[in-house]
Amino acid sequence: MNEQNTSEWQAPPPPEKIVDTTEPAQMSEPATLANIFFEPGKTFEDLRRKPRFLMAGLVIILVVTAFQALFIQKVGFERIVRDRFESNARVQQMPSDQKEQLIQSQTSPVWRAISYGGVPIALIIVFLLGGLIYWVGANAMGGSTKFLHGLSVWVYSSLPPTLIFMLANIIVLLLMSVDDIDIEQSQRGLVQANPAMFIDEKASPALAALLSSIDLFAIWGWILAAIGLRHIAKISAGASWAIVLILGLVGVALKVVLALAFGG
Repeated sequence: MNEQNTSEWQAPPPPEKIVDTTEPAQMSEPATLANIFFEPGKTFEDLRRKPRFLMAGLVIILVVTAFQALFIQKVGFERIVRDRFESNARVQQMPSDQKEQLIQSQTSPVWRAISYGGVPIALIIVFLLGGLIYWVGANAMGGSTKFLHGLSVWVYSSLPPTLIFMLANIIVLLLMSVDDIDIEQSQRGLVQANPAMFIDEKASPALAALLSSIDLFAIWGWILAAIGLRHIAKISAGASWAIVLILGLVGVALKVVLALAFGG
């Protein structure tokens, strides 16, 4: 009986081969850096095939860090700290000796190192949070994406406006006299592309924060993000713009609230 069963037994067929339907990328990563300026739709289509963000993220980090370093070297770290504290109403009410002690403590080598090294760390955190928001938002709108897709959209939609904005700021910084640089106003950049340039930020901090959000560079980034979400997540243009505008409005609200709280 056992011999009969053994002779009739057959090994199960091998499992089917899992076919990888992922389409390979058609652009190299250096090519995506250039094409995002001229053919964003095709670039995001290629990023859907293979998410990439390292080189674009590195370019953003390098150019922002370069401006930060040049600005500190030209203006002087102590002047930046002193101006920031002297424009704070709470610090102005402190006795002069306590205020001077506070300023000196903030100009220590530790804080100097933080001012340089903090920029890349802050940008990496922003990249990760932005990618997470786009990933969750796109899937909530019926799209089909992975976290790396959301991260790719965030980084690549930020690349063109950030690169042009920071390069313009570096050029202006090199040409300007140090005496003409307004430390407080320069926090929004030396190059202004929004209506906030026409008002006094110290007199109306909340209005300045609101108007500064109507910025050509920011709008450029929003347009690229909407294109990216539509191509990568395969959602409608309306859904893409809904994600971008909701995030943008939250950012504007935070800027206005912070200006109301600390602008005076």
